[in-house]
Parts: sequence; C-alpha cells; structure tokens
Amino acid sequence: MITFPKFESGQGPVLMLNLIKFKDKKIYFEQYIPAFGQVVNQLGIEGVNVQLVGEVIANIIADENDQWDEIVLVEYPSAEAFMTIAQSELYQQLADPLRVAGTAELKLIMTRKIDF
Repeated sequence: MITFPKFESGQGPVLMLNLIKFKDKKIYFEQYIPAFGQVVNQLGIEGVNVQLVGEVIANIIADENDQWDEIVLVEYPSAEAFMTIAQSELYQQLADPLRVAGTAELKLIMTRKIDF
C-alpha cells in the first residue's frame, strides 16, 4: 500500500518520476501497465500520459544501492488525479498486485514542471 504525504492541491498537472528495479519486467509491462490503463479508463480520468520510458545505462552521481533498471515519467492532470487512481479500490484489486509482482523496488517522486 502506498502512503501519501500532504501536498498543496489544485495546482495543475504533476509529473511522477518512477524509479524502477524489476523483479519481472514482463509482468510489469505486459500485465501491470495494461491493468493500470484499465483502472484510469474505468475511473474516467483523462490526461494521464507517459512522457518518457528510459533504460538506465549508468549511475553517475548515486549511492551504490541506487541501482535502477528504468525510469518512467508520467504526467497526471493533478496530484488529486494521481491520488484518486492510487487509492482506488479498483487499483488496489486490479493493478497493485501486478505492480508488486513486477517490481523489486520502486520509488515515486511527484514533481511539477517549472517554467523559466
């Protein structure tokens, strides 16, 4: 179960950086990702878009234990939209068991784009 810190709501789109170490990459991409999409669709949340999937090729400035296989950057229309998905019973039943089966370790970092 994911625990959620308090955050300032109503601030527009957020980007979720996913740092992933796989247990079973096939389960993650062939089962979890479609199940996640099904949850998003059934909840009627629009504006969830994968911005980047990247294979980690080297850790330049990182601790020895910070070894990740891939990063995924996903845009959500709001922090509330992400929370609605992740805390939904549908996600907990349909997608979360596949996430757990597919990942050995996962870090999620919620960010907001800065225009400068």
